[in-house]
Amino acid sequence: MKIYLFAIFIASLLTACGNDDTYTLYRTGVGFPDMRIHVATFDSSESKDAQFKTYNQDNCQTSIKLFQDQPNVTVRYWCEKGRYKK
Repeated sequence: MKIYLFAIFIASLLTACGNDDTYTLYRTGVGFPDMRIHVATFDSSESKDAQFKTYNQDNCQTSIKLFQDQPNVTVRYWCEKGRYKK
């Protein structure tokens, strides 16, 4: 029984580590070009399918364009690979 539980534990750890295709969208602050503000994290499981390998990255890049192309936007948007970091 212990071996069975240990195997499930190891499998869950490997599954959690498997999705390295997470991207996070950040922006600067109005009047603060060095500020780094979290906007969104893209971590859909769709990226595990080989056909959609860049799904999260593509959605993050699309979001940049949609935000940046609005009139009077003075902040800068960018994507970073990985989860949100302060």
